[in-house]
Amino acid sequence: MDEKNTQHIPLILAFTPSYLVPAAACILSVKNHATSRDCFHFICLLTQRLSTESEDMLVKLGGTRCRFSFIDLEGKLTDLYIDEKYTIAASYRLLLPDLLPEYDKVLYIDCDMIFQNNLADLYHSIYLKDNYMAGVFEATLDSQQAHMNAIGCEPGKYINSGLLLMNLAQLRKDNMVEKFLEAAKVEGLEFPDQDVINQLCRGKIVGLPPYCNSIRTFLLPQYKKIFLQYYTVQDWQNVQHKGNVHYTGPKPWVTFTIAFDLWWKYYEKLPGKIKQQASFNLKVQILSRVYRTWFGKILINTVRSLYRKVRNSEG
Repeated sequence: MDEKNTQHIPLILAFTPSYLVPAAACILSVKNHATSRDCFHFICLLTQRLSTESEDMLVKLGGTRCRFSFIDLEGKLTDLYIDEKYTIAASYRLLLPDLLPEYDKVLYIDCDMIFQNNLADLYHSIYLKDNYMAGVFEATLDSQQAHMNAIGCEPGKYINSGLLLMNLAQLRKDNMVEKFLEAAKVEGLEFPDQDVINQLCRGKIVGLPPYCNSIRTFLLPQYKKIFLQYYTVQDWQNVQHKGNVHYTGPKPWVTFTIAFDLWWKYYEKLPGKIKQQASFNLKVQILSRVYRTWFGKILINTVRSLYRKVRNSEG
């Protein structure tokens, strides 16, 4: 068996203990779209240590083709600017080059994602050369133009940091961790770690197809016109039919949102012990069951469509 098929692909997630269930759903979606030859090393960066029971549940979920490492980073990055809307976990990706010296290339993924493609294929197919990373460029909205100007990024050249194929070797060579951390001390950044990555890695980012990281605005029809300013009609179709869904807005375990049924499909596949680790709103759970029936889906989508039309006509 060749090296490609025997190596464990390093996949990095960062989360708080309260995000255990979303992280498990994400991991399960990765595993379910891999082949029998693909092996993964899930490296979990934690804001505080998980219980031994929680760690064991994730290890069991991964099965024989996955191994896990749990790194407690509580107390790290205390001097960085962190917007109150986000947790410190999001900024842990800035540390990866120094945190994981044994790896030259890793794939970072946000745990509020559900994957519909094989991440092993992505990991092996992209040659980064001397670029720092690969990611999906957002389709810049009119409302985001001012922010792009403020941080010195061109429209359409700003990546979403929810999925990053990172060249740790090159980042280490250029001492980027120190530069990241210094830049992240600046107050007022809208998306602290993401803004810093875009500012300091400009010109050394490889663009990935948008289905690799299908953020909320890629999936909503009202943003299609803007999407097509940066991508093709085929890209739009790929996002709709096979996109790795990134719940960048409302979370499906909290309220009804895009690709609602997809997240709940993976939740229902989780072992009972993992599902017991979170107490979700009963109304949302009932809605998830209704929406997964053909009649419920038609009814809810019709109501949503009518609501959008009324709201747009009033606006």
